Amino acid sequence: MARYTGPKTRISRIFGEPILGNGKWLTKNSNPPGQHGAAKKRKTLGEYALQLREKQKAKFTYGVLERQFRKTYDEASRMKGIKGENLIKLLEARLDNTIFRMGLAASRPEARQLVAHKHIAVNGDVTNIPSYSCKPGDIITYRAKSEHNSSITSKSRGKNPKFSWLDWNETEKKGTFITYPERESVPENIKEQLIVELYSK
Repeated sequence: MARYTGPKTRISRIFGEPILGNGKWLTKNSNPPGQHGAAKKRKTLGEYALQLREKQKAKFTYGVLERQFRKTYDEASRMKGIKGENLIKLLEARLDNTIFRMGLAASRPEARQLVAHKHIAVNGDVTNIPSYSCKPGDIITYRAKSEHNSSITSKSRGKNPKFSWLDWNETEKKGTFITYPERESVPENIKEQLIVELYSK
């Protein structure tokens, strides 16, 4: 299964944000990666570089590779509404991201692993495709065998009430993808308009 397996702290240092992981190392060394560290004179980024950087940030944030990201953008372009906002909606609707937002995993890579190892069911069917796009009304649960596995369920930390487009019932161990989120509800620091400008060239 294709995914980024390189150094996570390096990615965080490139963007100066905790894109992957908790970002604890940024307090020790927030300089961009490179041989000369802070002493190296950095060029001012041009328009194309800023657009490309924003696309890379979105890809790393949601754990999507280039071909998947392009397909998601093409799908967002065919939807009604603003392309950039549609792109964020589709990325947020990915099953691995939904599991993360519901609080069943501490990170998106961990959520991806839960899905890939067949611990998650959607509408009663076990699903092992992290990129599965959730639709409004989808019911998300643990697989029957996994529901009673404490090593899996103990990772649940509860849904953040800010994510109003999702619901998670801790007693029933059942979640619902209520609707696609509005852009202002998504906390990710991504300038999606720059991505649209990049692909529009």
